[in-house]
Order: sequence, then C-alpha cells, then structure tokens
Amino acid sequence: MQERVPMADLVVTAPAKINLHLEVLGLRPDGFHELAMVMQSIDLADQLVISPSADGQIQLSCDRSELTTGGDNLIVRAAELLRSRVGLPELGARMTLRKRIPIGAGLAGGSSDGAAALFGLNQVWGLGLGESALTDLAAELGSDMPFCLGGGCQLCFGRGERLEPIAIGQVAPLGVLLIKHPQVSVSTPWAYGRCRELRGQTYLADEQAFADRRQALRLSPLVHALQGQGSWPALRNDLQSVVEPEVPVVAAGMTLLRRAEASLAVAMSGSGPSLFALFSTRELAAQAAAALAAPLAAAGFDSWVCNTRSAGVSVEA
Repeated sequence: MQERVPMADLVVTAPAKINLHLEVLGLRPDGFHELAMVMQSIDLADQLVISPSADGQIQLSCDRSELTTGGDNLIVRAAELLRSRVGLPELGARMTLRKRIPIGAGLAGGSSDGAAALFGLNQVWGLGLGESALTDLAAELGSDMPFCLGGGCQLCFGRGERLEPIAIGQVAPLGVLLIKHPQVSVSTPWAYGRCRELRGQTYLADEQAFADRRQALRLSPLVHALQGQGSWPALRNDLQSVVEPEVPVVAAGMTLLRRAEASLAVAMSGSGPSLFALFSTRELAAQAAAALAAPLAAAGFDSWVCNTRSAGVSVEA
C-alpha cells in the first residue's frame, strides 16, 4: 500500500451566504420545516488555515475568543466525522480560524467554516473524496453546509440540503451592503417556532403542494432577475415577517436600508439579525454605505460592502 504523504499548510476561504428567498412551506415528518430558498454566496469570508499531522490530534484555534474551539465547533465535528468515515484515526490537523463573518448573524458562518474543514482536510489528508461524498457528509452536520461547499447561487429545498444551481450565465456580480448590530442575535429555533405559532395554519400539508411551490420558485421573477431577464421583485423571507415586528433593531435596520438609493431589493438573511441591500454594482453599494454611514453608526450597526460570489469554499491562491 502506498504511503499517504500529507500536503503542506492549506488556506481555505469560507464565504458567508445571504438568503434571497426563504419560504417556509410546512412541517416535515422528521419535525424540521420544509423550505424553499435561494441562497447566494458573498465575498465576506473567514479563512481556515490547515496544517496536517499524523498524530491523531485535532486542534483548533481562533482569533475570536468568544467562539468555542472544542468538540462542539463545526470545524472540529467535520474533521472528526471525515476521519471516522475513512477509517484513519491516525490523521490529525492543527487548524487556525481567522474569523471575519459576524457570529450568530444568519450568514451561515459556522456552516461555511465546517464546509471549509471538510474541503480542506480532504485535500491535505490526500483522501480523494468526490463532491458527492463530501456533500453527503456536510448534510449530516448541518442544513446549510452542503450549500456552503458548492456556493454560488442555488435553489435550496428540503431542510436546505437539496440543491439546484441557478444558471446565471455572465451576469456581473451584484453589490451588497450588509449590516448587523453587534450586540443583537436572534435564536434560529425561536424564529422557526414563532413562525409556526403565527403562520402554522397556512402551512402546506403534502408533498405535492411542496413540489408545486418548488416549481413556482424555479420559474419566479426572482430567478428571472438573477438571470438578467427581468426587474427585481420584492424579496421574501418568511422568518423576517415574524422577526422584524418583534426585534426592534431589525425593524430599525430595515428602515435605514430602505432609504438606500439605487437598491434593487432589501431583506433579512436567514433568521437574522443580519440585513442587506442589493445593488447592480459594488460601487453603488459603497455609495449607499457612505450615504448611510452616519445613521447606521448612530443606531449601532456594523456594515460591510461586498460582492456576490460564484463559488463556495475554495483554496486561496
């Protein structure tokens, strides 16, 4: 048997995502919500530096002290799952996370970091697992993680793990003005529970109804706009409809973003509290950020100007 030779250190980019559409269709037999979404990668990203070893130790450090680096971190869980599935307990790694995506923000930062670990360790450990195998492992770890592997712009169904890429051709990247209040978080279980309380009577009840809504999203004005074939509609996020009235900072942030000139659409990402406005170019997003800088700062928001991104996790050049 040929001896496996580990690679040198690898730096993996782990981009955030935003939800361009989040529709809660109903409840699944497993208790999760059935979703119909459009997710989009953006170039606000963490970095995961991976140093392989052969001592069986999985170690993680991070430049943000408030983030756990133990066995509950998705990076560590991904490493342990990957190593277990290939049956090579001697494999080890020392990993350093450079955190740039805000924590607990509805931007899938943790999921993207876990996806980066799967992607990068597969390379530095010389495992040779294909995209399908990595995606299956990602789905075991989290609903957003399969998307974070492939990224770009995709339809996401089921719990979010059933992916269909959207062919957007040569459409240029969009500009994004992203804001979040650093002292505010929203519990995802609370948001879904509140959605069920307020909207449960309108939930769809069978697979055919779910399938009809998926097809409607495939043919929607949003998908056409993403393909450069029409104007932008208002964005739908069913969790925003329950979070915005009950979280004053989210309501205040949406009010500010709706003032942005030249924006294509505004919405909350995931269960929040991150909010964003889309623009046809990064330059327009930067102009809006400058125009809103004073009121955003007065309200306590952090802000980022980003582009949409055509891929998920990737090795840095």
